[in-house]
Amino acid sequence: MSSRFLKGAERDPSNMALGDHLRELRKRLFICLGAVVIALVPAWFAYPWLVDFLNEPYCSAQQALDSGASCKFLETDVLEPFSLRIRIAGWGAVILAMPVILWQLWRFIAPGLYKKERRYAFAFVGSGMALFAVGAGLAYFTLSRATEFLIGIAGTEVEVRAGIGNFTRLALFMMVAFGVGFQFPVVMVALQMVGIVTPQKLASWRRQVALGIVILAAGITPSGDPFSLFALAIPMYVLFELSLLIGRLWLRRKAKRGGKAKGGGTAKRDDSTKAES
Repeated sequence: MSSRFLKGAERDPSNMALGDHLRELRKRLFICLGAVVIALVPAWFAYPWLVDFLNEPYCSAQQALDSGASCKFLETDVLEPFSLRIRIAGWGAVILAMPVILWQLWRFIAPGLYKKERRYAFAFVGSGMALFAVGAGLAYFTLSRATEFLIGIAGTEVEVRAGIGNFTRLALFMMVAFGVGFQFPVVMVALQMVGIVTPQKLASWRRQVALGIVILAAGITPSGDPFSLFALAIPMYVLFELSLLIGRLWLRRKAKRGGKAKGGGTAKRDDSTKAES
């Protein structure tokens, strides 16, 4: 049967032409786009809750510095609230549609993978999503202290009143930056599994890695305050050490499998020699 009549995972990727791959990709992209458009409706109406959630650290920081301070934002651009609602609704729609997006990505990639590769891919995607969520959550909970530091450093002579769009962007960027930073151990484990680096080699680079993590954390945290920097750098280094442990365990398990395979092959050769004698 021609591959054009087969769908998704039923197709044999080795028999699919470039046009078939492109049509399959277009189909998956349209499904993802449709899911985001549908999710825009509940995300639009959930805007008040989403904006309160994103701006809660700002209110907490203001109350910590001055219990009588107002949590209201100061906005001088009359168009900003509308564009802000569109942006937040868009991000909310992407998050709501994420299960559909990931499923369509998996349906596009999975047919070209072996069974063992599918298992590894599922583990990496699942761990990557979990680490991204943990990183974004950590950024949210540290944002209040970071905001308190940034407002307090201006001194009592300056009244800081943030624009709602500015602070929302800061909150989103911080959460994304922490989420991306927490993908570091996934990359380290992948490099060890494909043999590009070894746990022993990475362990010998501990000082350089620690310095690199601090520089990277300083570069990707948009607020630039020390609370955010160390809140990202310390967990990243702990996850780096965890990736070394996972790499050692994986190599040890791989060596045991290789030993069993060699032992089984030797036993078979011994049995055949005995049978011949």
